Amino acid sequence: MVQRVTVLGGGVIGLSTAWRVAASGRAVTVFDDGCRTAGSWVAGGMLAPVTESWPGEEELLDLGSRSLARWPAFAAELGDVGLRTEGTLAVALDSADLGVLDQLAGHLRGLGREADRVTGRELRALEPGLGPRVRGGLSVPGDLAVDNRRLLSALRKACAAHDVRFEPRRATPSTVDADVVVIAAGAWSGALHPALAPVIRPVKGEIVRLAGRRGALPPPTRTIRAHVEGRAVYLVPKDDGLVVGATQYESGFDEAVTVGGVRDLLGDAEAVLPGIAEYELVESAAGFRAGSPDNLPVIGWLEPGVLAATGHHRNGLLLAPITAEKVLTLLREGGTP
Repeated sequence: MVQRVTVLGGGVIGLSTAWRVAASGRAVTVFDDGCRTAGSWVAGGMLAPVTESWPGEEELLDLGSRSLARWPAFAAELGDVGLRTEGTLAVALDSADLGVLDQLAGHLRGLGREADRVTGRELRALEPGLGPRVRGGLSVPGDLAVDNRRLLSALRKACAAHDVRFEPRRATPSTVDADVVVIAAGAWSGALHPALAPVIRPVKGEIVRLAGRRGALPPPTRTIRAHVEGRAVYLVPKDDGLVVGATQYESGFDEAVTVGGVRDLLGDAEAVLPGIAEYELVESAAGFRAGSPDNLPVIGWLEPGVLAATGHHRNGLLLAPITAEKVLTLLREGGTP
């Protein structure tokens, strides 16, 4: 049996993998420099395979749905990670954007997925804070959400409980001593193995975090995903406010938070939920998703002794349970690159 495993990357995928592998009786070391532009730290926390789905990505929808089914038990093992079960509302502000949601609804119905068409009035009955410009949308009760930063903390504690050793620096497969190295460095994975270089790329995204203030309307209870003049914006409730995101750029590792990005996020979010104008802006940040050509993750052997668990793009948090399971299965069964 493989006894010593090194995980390169301390985001949600790397920590989930390290936890599960260490719990199986193996000695695990995680190399992570605590980068604050990693996708796991700069994330909304949506666990939403249905509202993330689109024609042509049926395999991703199936994978995400199977992982979502594991999330309640996964979260229960970790403790309080801020798991929210109220579901998602996908909303639109004009007829063109409503047509996009109707297309999504038809696609989901064809796959036997639950997504109920609702009017603007029905949406405001569910979430009174929604603005008068919201014309209609979809209710997706099965989607979940999680507090990504609370999740990261809980995963580190779970790893520590199984004697996972942490090295606060980056490393490469050739510079560590282990039976197996798992590359789970997100957007930085492409630099760690030649097979990943043409496959994994950084996809920049910006978010803002808002905190409620005395006298302001409370945040919604559900995640709100909106289309505003063709732009996508999401509002994910937290105990102390909201996360609003996320822009998407193909700009390499550009860490700058742009004025235009923040302007669009706040303007679109306010059009959907006018009450946030009274909230406090507490953070703006940019991070990097690990993009892949088909938006599916890369999980498997790259060569003897080197495994990949990367390329999760927008779905790293969602796919953490099933990814960790798959890595553990590969370690048990072996296999070929």
